Amino acid sequence: MVYVKRLVLDILKPHQPNALEFSSNLAEVGDDYHVSLTVIEMDENTETVQVEIEGSNINFEEIQSAITNMSGSLHSIDVVEVESKSDTEES
Repeated sequence: MVYVKRLVLDILKPHQPNALEFSSNLAEVGDDYHVSLTVIEMDENTETVQVEIEGSNINFEEIQSAITNMSGSLHSIDVVEVESKSDTEES
């Protein structure tokens, strides 16, 4: 089985929710997610942010849904780190 351990995402979001709320909401998607957000660019209505998410098994679909629910738009997946483990290693 393959586990997603780390993602770096380029996201366009409105000013609200603010960076702290946006990061916190993404972290709440998983039990052990660590989220780091950096504001790259800001204009009158939006912010371009780089979000790094780390966890033992990141659910990309749920992350993408949370971004959309906060009126954000995923521009690109810039970094992916995955790990493969056999079923016997997990036992």
